[in-house]
Amino acid sequence: MSTVDAPRSPYARTQRSGTNWEKWGWMYMRASGVVLVVLIFGHLFVNMVSGEGVRAIDFAFVAGKWATPFWQYWDLLMLWLALIHGANGMRTIINDYSSSPVLGKVLRGAVFAAAAVLIILGTLVIFTFDPCPSVSPEQLGSLPSFCPPQ
Repeated sequence: MSTVDAPRSPYARTQRSGTNWEKWGWMYMRASGVVLVVLIFGHLFVNMVSGEGVRAIDFAFVAGKWATPFWQYWDLLMLWLALIHGANGMRTIINDYSSSPVLGKVLRGAVFAAAAVLIILGTLVIFTFDPCPSVSPEQLGSLPSFCPPQ
């Protein structure tokens, strides 16, 4: 009997067409996790170890950091990677534990909407942040040294 005439096993793999989103999601989680470790430890080192430590973190400190595009993009990359990483993890948990397809779809939609809103708002905050606001320094505690006096 030749292998052509042999009955097919119901467990044999079949070729699927299209993109394997589960594989790409798995790969994204690994790659973004490695990049996030570097970004987060760099963020913690700059904010808590270098300089005066955690006591120095105030409005002026953040304004001074976000006055340079490097730190804006550092924080933007950290924000985007962390939110997409977390949303993808929640999607995986919902896929594993949702009891019905409709509930799973609703929950995945809610996670996607929450991540999208937070990404949009965080991006707007980073790029529209005014390091020299028109309020008095007493209201904020202190202003960065590069701001003109009020």
